[in-house]
Formats: sequence, structure tokens, C-alpha cells
Amino acid sequence: MSTITIASNSAHPLTVNRLGYGTMRLTGPEVWGEPANRGEALQILRTAVESGVTFLDTADYYGEDVTNCLIREALYPYPENLVICTKVGATRRQDKSWVPFNTPGNLRTSIDNNLRTLGQEQIQLVHLRLMGQGPVPLDEQLGAMFELQHEGKIQHVGLSNVTRPELEAGLGLGSIATVENMYSYAQRTTVQLPHGANPGGEEVLDLCEQHSIPLIPFFSLVHALPKADNRIAEVARQHNATEAQINIAWLLHRSP
Repeated sequence: MSTITIASNSAHPLTVNRLGYGTMRLTGPEVWGEPANRGEALQILRTAVESGVTFLDTADYYGEDVTNCLIREALYPYPENLVICTKVGATRRQDKSWVPFNTPGNLRTSIDNNLRTLGQEQIQLVHLRLMGQGPVPLDEQLGAMFELQHEGKIQHVGLSNVTRPELEAGLGLGSIATVENMYSYAQRTTVQLPHGANPGGEEVLDLCEQHSIPLIPFFSLVHALPKADNRIAEVARQHNATEAQINIAWLLHRSP
């Protein structure tokens, strides 16, 4: 498996295998509550790491607190080469809605909660999840993240669900280690979901390439295509593969 380096220009770069694992679906239905089979969820995490995954993506609002606790139970003490990336900037209500949680105080609370549930003294990479236009400006959110980085609670700061203008603004405020956007063969630009718009990877890919910022696709196994476009299914049949596998291959070849 080839590798990619996060924060390659920093004093503390992180090199990981290019295929990572996102833990969101280890929770119960609608990303809420415990998994139906906790033992199976723990084994999935162990198998991922045993198979060469050195990058895990999580968030304390998955569950809530479910995936962090699963990761700690399955893998602690963590392998030295394992990078655990978490997200802040959002929370869940009891009605299972997704809402912003992004004031400086909110972000500090989330970081402290992630440190506690993951059992870490410092989180290697944290994505600030942007939740659209709201009352807390981007510079205030990122300023809080960089302050937490200065305190040593965060090693590297990334942005998630970011538009091109937001990424351009973020680059002017400080060092952005990674970007995490929705991206797949079928979903390259902004997609409207029930809880808001999700900017696509294609909208920021060239900026990421220019600044050596790894782009981490989420929902990268989503491969539902318009009915008029069945090319990925045809390629999958030709290679005796699944559409999801072909989608991953497309992403890996799309950009270094």
C-alpha cells in the first residue's frame, strides 16, 4: 500500500497508508447509539489495523461518543504508527439532528471530550467541521483551533466540509494540514443533504495539490449514479469487482 504524508512541511509530519478507515458506520442506525453487535464492531477495527490501515477517522458526535469508545476498547494502547483523526464543530440533538457546536468554548469542550474518550494527551489531527453560514465566523473558529494547537492539545488542524472560498480564507489564517470533503466518482461537487450542503472534493482539489494538503474523501463508498451513467458498473463487471472497489480505484488515480 502506498503512503501519503500529512503536514509534510511541518516539524512533525505524519505518514500514513493511503487507504484509511472511517468509523462513522460502526454506530447504530442513523449514526446514533451503540452498534447492534459490539463485538463485531471491535473486530472490524482490529482487522482494519491488522490489514495495514494506519489512519482512522472518528468524531465524538458519532453515536454520541460511540466510535471513540470503540476505538479505545479495540486498540488501546495504540500502535505507534496509528493516526487517529477526529472532528469538532458539530453535535447531535436527541432528535438525531446535526447542529453546529463551534464557538471557541464549544470547540474546547469537544477537544477535551475527545482527549478523554480516546485516552490521549494530544490528538494528532483534528478537522474543524464547517456547518455552513452561521453566527460564528470562520476566523473565530479557526483561531480557537490554533490556540488549542498552541497549547499542545492538537498537533495538526484540518478543515472538513469546506468550500473553496473557506479553504482560501483558512490558508490565510494558518497552516491547514488536511481537507476532508465528500468525494467520489459520482459526487464530485456540492451535494444537498437533509442537514445541509456538502461541498465536493473537486471544488478544492487543485488548491490541495498546490499546498501539498492531503484530501480525505468522506462517503467515498457512495457510488449511486444517475441512471443514464452506468459506466462504473460496466467497469466493475469487466474486472470482476464491486462498484465500491472501482470507486476507490478511481479516487486513488484521480490525484496523488
